[in-house]
Amino acid sequence: MEIKFEEGATKGAFYHEENGTRLAELTFSKAGDKLLIIDHTEVSEKLKGKGAGKLLVDAAVSHARSKGIKILPLCPFAKSVFDKTPEFKDVLNN
Repeated sequence: MEIKFEEGATKGAFYHEENGTRLAELTFSKAGDKLLIIDHTEVSEKLKGKGAGKLLVDAAVSHARSKGIKILPLCPFAKSVFDKTPEFKDVLNN
């Protein structure tokens, strides 16, 4: 499953689309240059149970690591993934 990335001045998203339709999306807001705030994750019924949501969080974590920034997961789903995945703790904003 290919995860794509888009980023604007203050917001962005990691997403998966098929035939021009987004089937999974994680959105974030930027708080300065060093913090991403994950505010929403949504996965289509077509992808439920296929790990799409976790792939979106994985992509956000990889992005944060490559940019040397932290993540604040306000979205309940993203927070649950962080809580269950100790290896993501290095990018958490404490």
